[in-house]
Amino acid sequence: MSYKLLALNIDGTILKQNGRLQKETKEAVEFVKRKGVYVTLMTGRNLLSARKIAKSLKLNTMIITFQGAIIGKSLNEKLYEATIPEERTFNIVQILENYSCNVRLMHERYSLGNRKKVQKQLVVKTVLSSGDPFFYPTQFVDSLSDVLRDDPIAVPKIDVYFANEKEKKEVTSLLGQEFPTVDMIEHPNGKVEIVPSGVSKLDGLKRLGDVLGISLKEMVVIGDGIDDIQAIEAAGLGVAMGNAPAEVKKAADWITRSNEQLGVAYMIKEHFRKQQRPEFLHKLKMKR
Repeated sequence: MSYKLLALNIDGTILKQNGRLQKETKEAVEFVKRKGVYVTLMTGRNLLSARKIAKSLKLNTMIITFQGAIIGKSLNEKLYEATIPEERTFNIVQILENYSCNVRLMHERYSLGNRKKVQKQLVVKTVLSSGDPFFYPTQFVDSLSDVLRDDPIAVPKIDVYFANEKEKKEVTSLLGQEFPTVDMIEHPNGKVEIVPSGVSKLDGLKRLGDVLGISLKEMVVIGDGIDDIQAIEAAGLGVAMGNAPAEVKKAADWITRSNEQLGVAYMIKEHFRKQQRPEFLHKLKMKR
């Protein structure tokens, strides 16, 4: 089977734990591009941050960001965009502010968060890993609802961090009942991402594939998170990183090394080395 598209998750997949992009990973991406494979990124990060990673990989392709809420090359060149409307964003925030959780409204150009000291280390880590603050500034305020009352905004995604698992379940259940037009992506570390209904990495790949004329079965997906499972299961070849949780590995067709052990570079070189460019295969058919 010749694969036409390679989709890579960012954090925990192509980046090391310290946030660095390895030289071998860059070389592997360049290698597979020379095979005529379309390489994209799929991430919960904002577009500006993901674009920075794409630039380091010399990718000028459409990338799937905000969990699939925005697909594009830049803020001015988008294939798809979905947002949680202003009023719904405000109503969700009003509910969340009754609980002990950190909330971050992820606008395409900046993020806005509350100052509650919950999961402090986790939030600091997320803020620092979400991209260059000069490109994607983060502002913290005492009351998000007060700010939204004066300056309402629609956002592609809302990140929420819970210290208490019981409270997390209570809130996600309540939001699910009150707002059927949003979906929630739950992570094992107390984080929940709220996105417009119908938004996911898998849906993002479908939308991108429809435009490119590439089916899911012609795609290779490499990821390490719970939010990658659907895409890994649906792809022609789903790959889990060695550092992925057990449920991600169970969903995969192939398990590679960890992100600290050049897992992406190893998988690409191991699998794609025998795949020929489509132009070469076409010439062979013409000669027969």
